[in-house]
Amino acid sequence: MSHRTPIAFIALLLGTVLVLGPGCARQTPQNDGSNPAASQEPHTIKLLNVSYDPTRELYTELNPVFAEHWKKTTGQTLDARHTHGGSGSQARAVIDGLDADVVTLALAPDINAIAEKAGLLAKDWQTRLPHNSSPYTSTIILLVRKGNPKAIHDWSDLTKPDVEIITPNPKTSGGARWNYLAAWGYALKRELGNLDKLKDPAAKDAVAKAQQKARQFVGTVFHHDKLPTLEPGARDATNTFVTRRRGDVLLAWENEALLQVKEIGTGKFEIIVPSVSILAEPPVAIVDKVVDRHGTRKVAQAYLEFLYSPTGQEIAAKHFYRPSLPEVAEKYATQFPKVELFTVDDVFGGWEKAQKEHFVNGGTFDDAYKGTPAK
Repeated sequence: MSHRTPIAFIALLLGTVLVLGPGCARQTPQNDGSNPAASQEPHTIKLLNVSYDPTRELYTELNPVFAEHWKKTTGQTLDARHTHGGSGSQARAVIDGLDADVVTLALAPDINAIAEKAGLLAKDWQTRLPHNSSPYTSTIILLVRKGNPKAIHDWSDLTKPDVEIITPNPKTSGGARWNYLAAWGYALKRELGNLDKLKDPAAKDAVAKAQQKARQFVGTVFHHDKLPTLEPGARDATNTFVTRRRGDVLLAWENEALLQVKEIGTGKFEIIVPSVSILAEPPVAIVDKVVDRHGTRKVAQAYLEFLYSPTGQEIAAKHFYRPSLPEVAEKYATQFPKVELFTVDDVFGGWEKAQKEHFVNGGTFDDAYKGTPAK
């Protein structure tokens, strides 16, 4: 069985695709034309949204709707483009010079990296928009083949010796990090019964034992023997499972799994809703130094605020993201499976701590993948 190293991601940057919309040719991100002066139409404003894998369909629909709104509001013509890949890879591309006016990535640490390593936006970026700058949310569920031949009903079934798991690489994909933490949180819940015990000083010993059990659990689920491949991004992992028919179960964004069932039909796949999962909060941000250089701050701000509008929320819900606007969330409530959700803050003490413990070189993911015994 072949495996991809969790560290290898350089080739991803070379394969980043810029989506120009139906009927348009693909161009490299370096030719995004964010400078209005470079446009063939002198009055056309260009905006580049650097996003993560599963938002392709969302922004393919939203961009022209927002452009029409902007035209009616200001009289200006807008060419809004979007590029996709693994969230970590996309962040590194921006750090390395990809001129993003806005970023809409899978998790906060990837935008934090842009702020800290490249200084392209303020470190308080997450306070600028509602809901920690996350206009929509999602979660992690399981996708299996029709008939569920391996009888997978919850996270615990992933430890069966004959189950092969498809997941992206946590070193390049934000979705993969959500996958990993969802499994860890499940193991804690199974051991403790109630995740509130994580904050109870009287349960210190029980929590320590539960953390050890969780480490052993992910050490089985994410061991390289169970992962036939580690794809760079969530959409790559979906294609491996759906098109290449590798693996028995896909650890997937909820929106990605629902999309596959809608497009391909229930005749080939089934969604398994686990007993507990994680609340995934993909954030958005303006890249300050880029918009100031391009003169696009006003339109970039309006673009992100549009995601919170009723129209933007409807489009998000249509593409199976959980909307934050209550009236839209209520309208689409039956579309989303009911699942008990926990947050990164509640279970892992926030993303900064989770990143250092689990996803840096030598963290718990590396131990699990390589088969290092639990400490």
